[in-house]
Amino acid sequence: MDATPHAENESSELSTLERQVIDVFVDGVKVIGLPKSLGEIYGLLFFSPDPLSFDDVVRKLKLSKGSASQGLRMLRELGAVKEAEGQGSRRTLYVPDVDLKRLVGGFIREQVRPHLESGKGKVVKLMKHAQHEDDVKLQKFYKQRLKKLDSWVSRGSVVLPLIQRMLGE
Repeated sequence: MDATPHAENESSELSTLERQVIDVFVDGVKVIGLPKSLGEIYGLLFFSPDPLSFDDVVRKLKLSKGSASQGLRMLRELGAVKEAEGQGSRRTLYVPDVDLKRLVGGFIREQVRPHLESGKGKVVKLMKHAQHEDDVKLQKFYKQRLKKLDSWVSRGSVVLPLIQRMLGE
């Protein structure tokens, strides 16, 4: 007997506790519209006592290499995952960034802020189009709604930095 079932289980299968922790992160990314695999990868790294390699992530989560690669790349761009330092290994190992302020800041910087900025430009264009509406009543309605949308976008731009500061230590 080369390996006990328990040792084999540890190397490739997730424990019930690991799966439950990963599910918390999967639920979180679903809420904000990100792929399930991002929650799985981050949750796995978050709950791992040791840095994990790309192959570890693929094996433990049973993800395709493409999905794991794309997920790790996106998590690095968001600042949620980083390469482990000083491991002395030829393969890259990954660890989670567990600083909430940096996680939220990365998400806001990479995902939310670009949408707000492009939304501002879109609202300006929509306002111009609304002025060409022949029906005066409908034109007035459109302008009211677009002003409301513009207000939301502006408020989002003000609120995001406040959220980032509130989450600071």
